[in-house]
Amino acid sequence: MNPRERGFLLLTSHLGDPERRVLTTAQLRSLADRVRYSRGTGEDRALSQPDLLGLGYGREMACRILHLLDEEDRLDAYLRRAAARGCVPVTRVSPGYPLLLRQRLGLDSPGCLWARGDLEILNTPAIALVGSRELREPNRAFAAEAGFRAAEQGLTLVSGNARGADRTAQQACLEAGGRVISIVADELDRQPRLRNTLFLSEEDFDTPFSAQRALSRNRCIHALGRMVLVAQSDLGRGGTWDGTVKNLRFGWSTVACFRDGSESARKLEEMGAFLVGQEDLKDLGVLPEAEVRLEGWQQT
Repeated sequence: MNPRERGFLLLTSHLGDPERRVLTTAQLRSLADRVRYSRGTGEDRALSQPDLLGLGYGREMACRILHLLDEEDRLDAYLRRAAARGCVPVTRVSPGYPLLLRQRLGLDSPGCLWARGDLEILNTPAIALVGSRELREPNRAFAAEAGFRAAEQGLTLVSGNARGADRTAQQACLEAGGRVISIVADELDRQPRLRNTLFLSEEDFDTPFSAQRALSRNRCIHALGRMVLVAQSDLGRGGTWDGTVKNLRFGWSTVACFRDGSESARKLEEMGAFLVGQEDLKDLGVLPEAEVRLEGWQQT
């Protein structure tokens, strides 16, 4: 791990302590912008208090940033614990960080993805699937067909490992010999070691479940695939609805909803999704793909 990656972790990771006052996404973006505009292109030395004061920070904030960056021993201990549990960090400045997240989410992409499993899967061509936990039978069949067809057509399936649509599609994909990226909202180190599977978390590897994490990770699920298939959604509520509406608003990827006759599917179609049946999954390559939006993108 290079010094830049270590600095990124020191500023953004709780390192096992939820009380550690890491920088928010907005604060990290501000720091990155200030450093970028004040330094020469080849300058890459450690920040000092005079540097931070010169960037316009007050003494209290400057001391906070330096304190975070000074906890090298704590970072080393945390990385050792992670390695013992088969977990590795992929920061936004790491070479293997998913290009689609950088392109589609920009500086709002996760500062670090913690990974457990086959990292070679991370940048493979993919489609995503989301859906409700309590599925009607036709919707369950659609989710299973999506997983099977993804495997058949050599696409990785991205989902969220939740009960219902997520696990139905993931299981069908794996049983057909496919690859799965599962973005979890609970402890990464408790996930099983499965063939052809990569578990990801945008929080530290030992962070427990929270409803906020479950909502936040939806943007990554939607952004990692060339399109997202919606197996079933509740109208106006729930994580599937929330994530899909945000995708349609910001244009992260194409949204295709199962044509199940529901009011929620009709509303999502009005917002820009298109409706598909199970038969349309036989050739995922003919479905429209959202263009990656590069305007205004900057890498931190």
